[in-house]
Amino acid sequence: MAPSRRPGGPSQSDEELLRSAREGDDQAFRSLVERYENQVAATVIGMLGPGDEAEDVGQETFIRFYRAMENFRGDAKLGTYITRIAINLSLKSLKRRQTWMKRFVSRDDEATVLAEPAMDGEWDVEARSRAELVHRAVATLKPEQRAVVVLRMLEGYSTSETAEILSVPQGTVMSRLSRALEKLEGLLGPQLGPEG
Repeated sequence: MAPSRRPGGPSQSDEELLRSAREGDDQAFRSLVERYENQVAATVIGMLGPGDEAEDVGQETFIRFYRAMENFRGDAKLGTYITRIAINLSLKSLKRRQTWMKRFVSRDDEATVLAEPAMDGEWDVEARSRAELVHRAVATLKPEQRAVVVLRMLEGYSTSETAEILSVPQGTVMSRLSRALEKLEGLLGPQLGPEG
């Protein structure tokens, strides 16, 4: 189950806030944004890395949610629904990024540049934190593998929740995760080395 990111203290339920937001209560919608903005930020940054692109996708997530909240039937938890929007927008952004890179990179350079970001010899474990190493390694995964790692390993969603968010079978989640972890182990093993 995903870790709770709700502000402390007594508050209205998602259902109550959603009902009020649908009736035009802007404060209720702001409360929903505040409740889920950290979750969306973590998901989007996990997928795209920090920066303007991630910020834009985070904002677009809530714009899309606002436009679609009349159609939300409650088949999934609200946090799952919003995370699905964030993941889908992140995957589209990654696809645009790859298309752009293919357009502007010559065929000779494509193989090295599209491996974004490169895992190269300049990495020094003493100079960079383990978290940065992990983040950069995750960024080298294929988008569908990256999505599974972000949701399962970084955001703490269960296999079934991850499958629901990505609209794929649970077996697909497990196989993508297995392949991703195998690649990450190959990338990070030499970099991190044995613990102290």
